[in-house]
Amino acid sequence: MNQFASGWKKSYYGKGDVIAYRLHRDGKPPTGQSAFFGANVLILIYGEAFWPTYTTGDNSSLVATDSMKNFIQRETLNFPGDDLEAYCQFLGEKFMGLYPQAEGAQVTASQIPYETLTASGISFVPAGPDCANARLELVRDSAALKTQELRSGIKGFRLLRLNGSAFKGFVRDQYTTLPDILNRPLHMWLDLDWSYINAESAFSKGAVTAGARKIVHEVFDGFESGSIQQIIHQIGTRMLNDIPAIAGIHLEASNRTWDTITEPGDTLGVYTDARPPYGCLGLSLRR
Repeated sequence: MNQFASGWKKSYYGKGDVIAYRLHRDGKPPTGQSAFFGANVLILIYGEAFWPTYTTGDNSSLVATDSMKNFIQRETLNFPGDDLEAYCQFLGEKFMGLYPQAEGAQVTASQIPYETLTASGISFVPAGPDCANARLELVRDSAALKTQELRSGIKGFRLLRLNGSAFKGFVRDQYTTLPDILNRPLHMWLDLDWSYINAESAFSKGAVTAGARKIVHEVFDGFESGSIQQIIHQIGTRMLNDIPAIAGIHLEASNRTWDTITEPGDTLGVYTDARPPYGCLGLSLRR
């Protein structure tokens, strides 16, 4: 279910899974852009002007969702930047300017990641699986537009560590079958998102997101842990310490550690994908 930072809405509508790829086909993008920019966009709008559509079928103030799709895709050509936060702001402000009957708009953009194949800059391959995302809500405040919410995040980390992960000393009772584990190969998934000290600090041309991704990689690689909870706490506190633009962060991890097929010792083993039940662990930290 979709939610809005500005509060409960009796109705809203929009268009989702709007895909746009902006390509500088000569491989020579202008300063501040990359040759490839890809995003999956969801736009949701609300306002009293749209209520008659629900109650009487009167569509006279309604902006068709097909028009929203066309707006997003065509205006991506005019977007001068390369980061998702600025992209959401660009789309939201322009849409609200075109359609004054909209009292508010929420724009969510998820990166479709590709990376260059060679130094030529004209060939790309899919990247990831982790991808950045951003969500912006704009509301009308008299004649101006107010940023009600701006969040960023990264979803889809798939992290494997060969050793240096333990899990022991937990509650034991009649339901416990798991042994203490002193040194396991750890496979975990991770999603995270964060809020900003103020709206202006969000527009870093991707520097905050790049810093967050770097911290996730460094902590997972360098920290020997007694639990996944300890890992995500280390990541969250490091992000608050190292990235002053971030006001608060939410992390959600899942334990996808592979099942053991054979493990003669601590240096060699064969494993397979974990069974469907998985552990889910969440953490929220604020300054």
